[in-house]
Amino acid sequence: MSSLNKYIGPWNQHLAAHLLRRTTYGVPYATIKDFGSKTLDQCVNTIMESIPSPSPPINYINVEDPDVLIGQTWVDKGRASNLVDGYRQQSLRVWTYELLTGGIPNIREKMTMFWHNHFVTADINDPRMSYMYINLLRKSALGNFKQLTKDITIDAAMLNYLNGRDNTGQAPNENYARELMELFTLGKGDDAGPGDYTTYTETDVKELARALSGWIDVRNTTAIIKTEFRVGRHDIRPKTLSHRFNNEVINNAGADEYKNVVDIIFKKPEVAIFMATKLYRWFVKSGIEEDIKKNVIIPLADIIRSNNYEIGPAVKALISSQHFYDECVIGAIIKNPVDFIINPINQMQVALPTTDALKVTVFQGINRGFATPMEMAIFDAPSVAGWPQYYQEPGFSRLWLNASSLPTRKRYSDAIASVGIPYQQGSYRFQIDILKTVNQFIKPDDVDHVLAELSLILLVKPLAANQLTLLKGILNTGNTGDWTKAYTAYKSNPSNQTNLTIINTRLRNLVVYMMRMPEYHLS
Repeated sequence: MSSLNKYIGPWNQHLAAHLLRRTTYGVPYATIKDFGSKTLDQCVNTIMESIPSPSPPINYINVEDPDVLIGQTWVDKGRASNLVDGYRQQSLRVWTYELLTGGIPNIREKMTMFWHNHFVTADINDPRMSYMYINLLRKSALGNFKQLTKDITIDAAMLNYLNGRDNTGQAPNENYARELMELFTLGKGDDAGPGDYTTYTETDVKELARALSGWIDVRNTTAIIKTEFRVGRHDIRPKTLSHRFNNEVINNAGADEYKNVVDIIFKKPEVAIFMATKLYRWFVKSGIEEDIKKNVIIPLADIIRSNNYEIGPAVKALISSQHFYDECVIGAIIKNPVDFIINPINQMQVALPTTDALKVTVFQGINRGFATPMEMAIFDAPSVAGWPQYYQEPGFSRLWLNASSLPTRKRYSDAIASVGIPYQQGSYRFQIDILKTVNQFIKPDDVDHVLAELSLILLVKPLAANQLTLLKGILNTGNTGDWTKAYTAYKSNPSNQTNLTIINTRLRNLVVYMMRMPEYHLS
């Protein structure tokens, strides 16, 4: 039976690898081994440690920005031209990919992406807004859900995306009020009557829109972006909610009225259940059977409520639970495109670009050439509901694999595992360094050991017997013991190009095959 009780079974490197796959964007082999030698508590505490905020994005290469020299940040500068803003958007994405390729065992970036998929904004033309938005999510990664809901309500990017800046007492705009309840806090329940969705009603949408009126973003060419409350745009009349909120009346509270709105919503127990469900689907798996709802989701919601909506304790309980390490959970999610792209970079020590110009070329190439056709471009969710792979039944994460995305996945993994991606003229190639990883193994000359360690890094479970037989043939090239001879010859004279080529060719052929396996798509 599934349970949120703490996992007390034996701890090993395979469970450590599972924890790291679900909570990070991949870590080096040495980190997996290190975590396998620790306790569950030590691993979880390390993953959830507070780490310093990153430095803001910079102007990497644009000589046409009139206000920002190359190497300086633009986040606190005025708006220039559409062309310059395009460069700054590019800078923001490059900076984001840089943050994901650190290989640091920490949950913050996974939680930041969780919130990005939860409090969605997209189509934001001003990159300063996008930076403020993602910075808010990152700072709130394991913080208070209620406070984050208040903060995001008057965030400049959200005011633009869901028309909060257009919401006035004279002409209420209901977009944000509706999504605040339906997608951000309560969820839409079963229809209970005309305009009644069990958790809220159409009356509540209209009344909350009035209560949230009056906020705008202030932007010009010389100052940083800020948001302001304008009294003349606010509806000061009382707002009466429906029976779903016990007919509560919201009186005028001026600039603080939006806080009262959030407080009223968070009185409802459905908020914690809704958030517990989203956390479960993000970290564990999409299918929620009745016993999971009873024994995992409801207790997780209780933890959220009892901690006044602090998310950290709930996340810690979830990734420390017996259920999280059930065999039915390991490998139950299809890797999303960002995981698929970033994991091997961190796991297999791709040599990252060292110059700013090359960073732009490489990370923009990854975003345009791979993340976008794989259907998960950062800052560009397809709708306010986020990526459908996290809510669309019955497919959920299986929807990441389709006739369009699968060839792109294969093209990416084949390239980085074999010849690399030539993002510029010269010697640099975006490429896995497999030999560097294998050289860290205890017995790199032993075929069985090499395959076991590579499967620990790349796959969710140990290889089956028929898979082992096939993969051994790649390393041995048909002759038992041939890999041992080849690796021994290489180690005896590492500078010999013939020996090095033999070793690298076999390893690259092996990893290309492993990354083509259906199991490689699992997390």
